[in-house]
Amino acid sequence: MKKILIFILVVIILIFAYSEYKEYQRFHPKNANIIASNTIDLDYHNKETIFNYYRALENANNYMQMQWSVNGIDVRSPEDDNEETNLAVSKYGEKVAKLNYFKNILERSKKLKSEGYSNKDIKSFETQGLTTKAYTLKINKEKYKQMILEMMPEKALFSGERNQFVYEIQKLLVKKGYDIPIDGVYKNVTSDALMLFEEKNNLFTDGKIDLISLNLLLK
Repeated sequence: MKKILIFILVVIILIFAYSEYKEYQRFHPKNANIIASNTIDLDYHNKETIFNYYRALENANNYMQMQWSVNGIDVRSPEDDNEETNLAVSKYGEKVAKLNYFKNILERSKKLKSEGYSNKDIKSFETQGLTTKAYTLKINKEKYKQMILEMMPEKALFSGERNQFVYEIQKLLVKKGYDIPIDGVYKNVTSDALMLFEEKNNLFTDGKIDLISLNLLLK
C-alpha cells in the first residue's frame, strides 16, 4: 500500500512538474517572442526605419513577457475577459500593429529591390506618394522626353525628310487627336497638323517643330 501511495505521489509530482515545464517553455523567450523577420531590407534607405522596427519588436516582446510574469495575463491568447486583461491585450495589439507597420515597409523594399529598384528609386516614389506603377510610368515618360529632345535636329525639317524624329512627332500628334499617318516622312499633312496644334496652344503658327511646341507635345 505504501509503495502505491509513493507511486501515486510521484506521478502527481511529475504531472505538476511537466505542467509547469510546459508553461515555462510556452513563455520562454525562445518560444514566446516574436522573431525578427528574415525578409526585411536591412539596407533600406532610411536607417531610422530599421531601428524603429527592432525597437518595436523589442517593445512588443517585453510587454508580452512582463504581462505574463507580473500580471499572469497571456496577451496572445487571453483566458479571462476582465477589464485589466482587455486593456493589456489592446495595448499589445497596438505594439504589434506598430511593429507590422515598419515590417511591411522593409519587406516591401526588399521585394522591390529583387525586381530591380534601387534605394534611390524607392525613396523617390515614397517621397512623391506614387505607386510603383505610377513611378515607373513617370520615369519612362521622362526618359522618353529626354530621348526626343536629344533627337531634335538643329535645322528645320524639310519637306520629304524621313527619320525617327519625324516618326515620334507624328506619334505625339496622333495622341493629341490629329488624324495623320505615322510613316516618319515630313509632309504637308504633318506640317498642317503641327500648325493646328500651334494655333490651339497660342504658339507661332508655322508648322515647324521647336522646343516650345515639342515640350507641349510631350505633356
